[in-house]
Amino acid sequence: MQLPANILVPIDFSDLSEAALDYAVKLAGRLDAKVHLLHVIGIPAMGVPELGVAMTSSVIDSLVVDTQRELDRLADSRRALAQIGEVIISTGDARDAIVHTCEQVNADLIVMGTHGRRGVRRALLGSVAETVVRTAPCAVLTLRA
Repeated sequence: MQLPANILVPIDFSDLSEAALDYAVKLAGRLDAKVHLLHVIGIPAMGVPELGVAMTSSVIDSLVVDTQRELDRLADSRRALAQIGEVIISTGDARDAIVHTCEQVNADLIVMGTHGRRGVRRALLGSVAETVVRTAPCAVLTLRA
């Protein structure tokens, strides 16, 4: 088994995902690996169910531009510490998008935060991290708050 050369970090802009990014950057710096960032916008055909609104294409375009700007800021602020690879925005279900992007960037490792939900909250909300751990084609390192 080789040490990781490509590390994927899913970013949801929470403090926990930024902590996962910092961990991945430190690891990549030591391993001479490349870090790829991914943010997934959950936009089904009719809008964003979490917000309960239908979104126009101009609103979606604005959201993508703002998201890209913030992802680029996170990447740029860490370029002196490690190689930063692709900075990607995807749409759809986060679980599927993370696994797909992992294959796309040939990631050897995914580093992501987990909110540690239990019981009813987990049953209702599901666990992106748990699904990624079960379905990813590479190792997954999860960090808790």
